[in-house]
Amino acid sequence: MKMSKRIEIYGKNCYYYSLQRGIYFHEGAPGHICQVPDARRTKPHVDLPTAEQLATERRRLRYKSKYSRTLRSTVAILVVVAALAVLIATLWMPVLRIYGSSMSPTLQDGQIVVSIKSSRFEPGDIAAFYHGNKLLIKRYIAGPGQWVDIDENGNVFVDGSLLDEPYLMEKAYGQTNIELPYQVPDERYFLMGDNRDVSVDSRNTTVGCVSTEQIVGKVIFRIWPLNVFGPVY
Repeated sequence: MKMSKRIEIYGKNCYYYSLQRGIYFHEGAPGHICQVPDARRTKPHVDLPTAEQLATERRRLRYKSKYSRTLRSTVAILVVVAALAVLIATLWMPVLRIYGSSMSPTLQDGQIVVSIKSSRFEPGDIAAFYHGNKLLIKRYIAGPGQWVDIDENGNVFVDGSLLDEPYLMEKAYGQTNIELPYQVPDERYFLMGDNRDVSVDSRNTTVGCVSTEQIVGKVIFRIWPLNVFGPVY
């Protein structure tokens, strides 16, 4: 019985496979035989994953895919909500920051308020309006055609009647340089700050009465800081 099998010839070199020993031999020079490693015996051993490992990996991949979909959906929703918020704030409910102390004590420097687009006001309403490149906030006192008068103690009269102003801490004649009594022109509003001693408003020709085109809206709500969160009166 043959114990080896000749399998390939490369040029003058012959290779034999030992059936008994399970290895290759190389026949080189006459009378010389060298052992050639069997490539099949040197292959690394590979362990196949178990059913439990496969199930775990499938669950991990499913979770990763679900997480990615959820993340993309969440980001898309946040983008849409932010865009809507910007649109609403721009068109219907501008968000404004208070600068200065002209509306103290009602509104303090640094507070943030929300206004609604409106050009219809009643005495006591707070209006936001543009003056030049500045955004000012004052309180509505009188409308088109009405007469405004202010005495030396800071009492305000509209069409001869004393205006009730419970929102004031102190009355003052303040920065008044218009001729009193004063009639409000058509399509304009007479506005004053709550801090009457320092506020520059419709009592002064620097600001004067405010036209409907200048009006941004009516201030209705304070959103910051949180300890004063709520409606504005």
